Amino acid sequence: MYEPGTRAAGALTIGEDGQVLNAPGKLLVDREIREYVRRYRMLEPFEERLVRDGSISYGLSSMGYDIRVTDEYKVFTNVKQAVVDPKQFNTDSFIDLKGPTCVIPPNSFALARSVEYFRMPPTVLGLCLGKSSYARCGIVVNITPLEPGWEGHLTIEISNTTPLPARIYSFEGIAQVLFFDAGTAPDVSYADRKGKYQGQQGITLPKV
Repeated sequence: MYEPGTRAAGALTIGEDGQVLNAPGKLLVDREIREYVRRYRMLEPFEERLVRDGSISYGLSSMGYDIRVTDEYKVFTNVKQAVVDPKQFNTDSFIDLKGPTCVIPPNSFALARSVEYFRMPPTVLGLCLGKSSYARCGIVVNITPLEPGWEGHLTIEISNTTPLPARIYSFEGIAQVLFFDAGTAPDVSYADRKGKYQGQQGITLPKV
């Protein structure tokens, strides 16, 4: 056991309980995520346990954090025959919806955002995976990596790959974030290069 409050070789940081924090390439476990949230305000609001209670689960899990989706959605539609172009994004491509659930049409797509606001520490990368409750229904959730130094609400891409309408539940779990600490900061962080999605709030559309 290492001495609490010290640094060991290889840029290890030792927590107050004597456990290793900040090991190079380390996947953070529950107690470490809790400590990073306390130390860096890494995500807010923070639920310290996995909440089920009849909901699609959210909160702290063994080696990740299950995020929630809010009640605001942008659902893609072909009513106005708009072309989806990431360089010249046309708002005619979607309609805005708000409510306790969102029904995504067959073979369609929606944008939403996380309840949680993230502040990524300079050495930490977040990777996101969809929850199995939705994946087993043919609903695919995609979120790009949470880069070191980035902060904001996550814009969540939700695809309904089925030939049937698909229902999403607001303020319930939508995906899980895994946190990896590289043990050292990159030369240039997302904040340093003033990334175009820095500090985003609400559902953020494509930018060039």
